[in-house]
Amino acid sequence: QVQLVESGGGLVQPGGSLRLSCAASGRIFSIDPMGWYRQAPGKERELVASIGSSGTTNYADSVKGRFTISGHNAKNTVYLQMNSLKPEDTAVYYCNARVLTYGSILWNNYWGQGTQVTVSS
Repeated sequence: QVQLVESGGGLVQPGGSLRLSCAASGRIFSIDPMGWYRQAPGKERELVASIGSSGTTNYADSVKGRFTISGHNAKNTVYLQMNSLKPEDTAVYYCNARVLTYGSILWNNYWGQGTQVTVSS
């Protein structure tokens, strides 16, 4: 019913930048919130950043001041601008959306397929 398609991962040197994109499609009535999680090898998946339908943002302490989330609203698209990347940012990044579909009264959680971000010299 709902698909999340991510793009923008890759290999970057420490201190570099990457921009991730995620587009949601399907029978979407509303999304709140939409955001990014990441999972490094041997670690649990963790919230990186999220943005609500009102524009309210939330960031993990480890990325504050370096990452910026934007987008969402009517275009059902979210971006994550990642600057000053560090080796510890290396992980698979997953797009996430809490979605209310047309004809439903229940909100459901959806995930993208994940995109690899590697920060290494």
